[in-house]
Amino acid sequence: MTGFLQDIGLSYELAVLVAKALGVAVVGAFGLLWTLLGIWIERKVAARFQDRVGPNRVGPFGLLQSIADAVKIILKEDIMNRHVDRWPYNLAPILSTLSVMLIWAVIPFTAAWVGADLNVGVLYLVAVGSLGTVAVIMAGWSSNNKYALISAFRAVAQLISYEVPMVISLLVPVMLAGSLSVQAIVKSQHIAYLFAVPMTVLIFLISGQAENGRGPFDLLEAESEIVAGFHIEYSGMKFGMFYVGEFLHAFTLSVLTALLFLGGWQGPLAEKIIPLGFVYLLLKSVFVYFVLIWVRMTLPRVRIDHLLNFNWKFLVPLSLINLLVVAFLWKLMPDTDQINSFADALGPTLVLFLANVVMFAGVAWWLREWARRDREHIEARRAVVAEPAEATAAAGD
Repeated sequence: MTGFLQDIGLSYELAVLVAKALGVAVVGAFGLLWTLLGIWIERKVAARFQDRVGPNRVGPFGLLQSIADAVKIILKEDIMNRHVDRWPYNLAPILSTLSVMLIWAVIPFTAAWVGADLNVGVLYLVAVGSLGTVAVIMAGWSSNNKYALISAFRAVAQLISYEVPMVISLLVPVMLAGSLSVQAIVKSQHIAYLFAVPMTVLIFLISGQAENGRGPFDLLEAESEIVAGFHIEYSGMKFGMFYVGEFLHAFTLSVLTALLFLGGWQGPLAEKIIPLGFVYLLLKSVFVYFVLIWVRMTLPRVRIDHLLNFNWKFLVPLSLINLLVVAFLWKLMPDTDQINSFADALGPTLVLFLANVVMFAGVAWWLREWARRDREHIEARRAVVAEPAEATAAAGD
């Protein structure tokens, strides 16, 4: 692109500036346009799970339903409470969407199509993704509404809690690749890391789903408990930006999973036919997105105390144990810094996979024992409650 712009008369500095601006516009437009398609996909898949048809009136197969909804929400009146703190109130929905869009700056779509191949790309992902938490607390605090504030506090407790196991799980592909660059992690996957460290993938998906606030962890907008969550005072396009941020974040989680654990754009002829790599990445991302929708539509919403207990008492210790096991085995194996082909990666992958099988078996045993002890505790409490009732009934007789 830079060479073409120089050929038509632009200076090198101006050509680079225009090329980067066009790249930002294309990536941003793709993310926002995907949201329209992603909403339609999620509604159709959810409808199939619930034995419904889904959108089917506006356009062929209901494809234009999302566009109709977007036009409607743009035209809605923007109602704002007189007592809100205007600056953070108006910045919160922008920051919510921006925190997701900035992640796409380091996404390698193909071997050649990448916005910025930062040598600290994974660290950048964690830092930028945390801006969404700031947007939530800004929205709740500035709305001058006690329900929005309580929801924001609860949401921040959830988001910060689940960032801990997610960051720990991100250390595993960084360690295996020996780099923080997302492009380097993709290129190092001669065998997809999914087959070597499935436990890490599971932890990353669970914590990512919770950090995004989607079912069964959708307590950020638990309508049955606190009206409509931290954005109760928002309407019109400001509410729409929160909505866009949530759906785009869900797909971004799918893209990151595909990049970090499924080989990203890699596939047959992907390095020779550059656009083919984008197709591979999109197919892998859509598959992960379908799995996340499946989980969301299948499992019921969990309670806030169960949510936090699950994270701090189970997921965080499990992620630490997983990291230590992988690091120990990776250190024991020789020549892990010289893996350049499928054959080189096969041995380490098998060793890590067997270790993960053992960890899965250990987790299954621990859960079984925990459930047994919990049942015994419940039965003991029932017996204590039942004894006075039986004694009273016997005295009456």
